Amino acid sequence: MLPAALKKQLSPVLQNGFVLKRAVFQPCLELYPMTEWESLMQKVNKLNRFKKKNNDFIRRFTAGVKMIEVDSTGRLLIPKDLVVFANISKEIVVSSAINIVEIWDKTKYEQAIDDATGDFADLAEEVMGQDDDDHGIS
Repeated sequence: MLPAALKKQLSPVLQNGFVLKRAVFQPCLELYPMTEWESLMQKVNKLNRFKKKNNDFIRRFTAGVKMIEVDSTGRLLIPKDLVVFANISKEIVVSSAINIVEIWDKTKYEQAIDDATGDFADLAEEVMGQDDDDHGIS
């Protein structure tokens, strides 16, 4: 069941459906509104499929991709293979990640947050603390 606040946020894109897939870097799932997925696929489709690394990337990136819809009560059915991939047991965390939504097993989410805590200051400085006017945030 999607939290009410998230469902409200997603209301403009609910009727178009979503793509649910395995995350690349973490043991969680990524929920893409269809418009975001189509935009991403335009980039992926520009890759030269005659380069092995591109072909390998496309295969891995799209592994387990499922087209899904949120039902009228705000529920979304997560296919069994994706539940297994994300090690989802009982409690989940639904986390907004800018233009997508991450779906985590609660224990795995808390562990990922704890693991990143020590390095976050360095990461924030590296990513956001650029002196360069073209890339930094003013």
